Amino acid sequence: MTVTSLPECGVARFLALLEGPWATLIVRELLHGPHRFTELRAALPGISPHTLTSRLRRFETYGLVTRTAYAEIPPRVEYRLTPLGEGLGPVLDTMARWATSIPDPAPPAEEPQER
Repeated sequence: MTVTSLPECGVARFLALLEGPWATLIVRELLHGPHRFTELRAALPGISPHTLTSRLRRFETYGLVTRTAYAEIPPRVEYRLTPLGEGLGPVLDTMARWATSIPDPAPPAEEPQER
């Protein structure tokens, strides 16, 4: 993976690190504790193995996640948020509170039928 400089603007930096919807959802899952790759895939229906791998590698590169491989048979690898990654918990809580405050749109009014 190519490591690129992050933008200086805080919001742009946040968006560069957590690009795409899957990144935020991966963090949401890891906030509950360490997960194996297959556990993350099961918790995120629709995510491809390639996307999950690339997001986890990116998080590891920037210090948001640690990857621990255990010398067992079969091999076991766990992903865990670092203290820096855990700092996203209050951010996601705030995002969730804000999002649930938005009312659902009213259903469209029925058009009168012509006779």
